[in-house]
Formats: sequence, structure tokens, C-alpha cells
Amino acid sequence: MASDAPDDEATITPRDNGPYFVIGSVKLVDLEGKPIPYEGRLALCRCGHSGTKPICDGSHRDSGFESVVRA
Repeated sequence: MASDAPDDEATITPRDNGPYFVIGSVKLVDLEGKPIPYEGRLALCRCGHSGTKPICDGSHRDSGFESVVRA
């Protein structure tokens, strides 16, 4: 069975009152399967206020976003 998943395992960690940090090799694509470019460490927006969705631009700091996730 073929897979489009990267060979390395990725870790996704929700940051307190901030984005999801993605560590490891991932391929980020839009709904049409087109690549969404990013540089360096990947931080995905959780607050919904980023002007560069799905990439976090730090807007959570000014929006009052609060979320502390514990398993």
C-alpha cells in the first residue's frame, strides 16, 4: 500500500495559549493537494486570527486566545 506520508515521524505539540508546533518532516498541502510552503519550524494557527493561515503569525498574542491542553 503506497503512502504520501513522509518517512520520518512528526510530533505535533499544542503550545499553551499558542499554536501547534510541528517537529519533524511533514508535507503541508491545501484542499486541492497543492503544497503550502513554509520555512524552518512549522507552527500551525489554533486561534483562527492568523493572517497567514494555516501558518501561525503570532496573532494569538493580541487576540486574547487562551487554551491549555493537557492529555
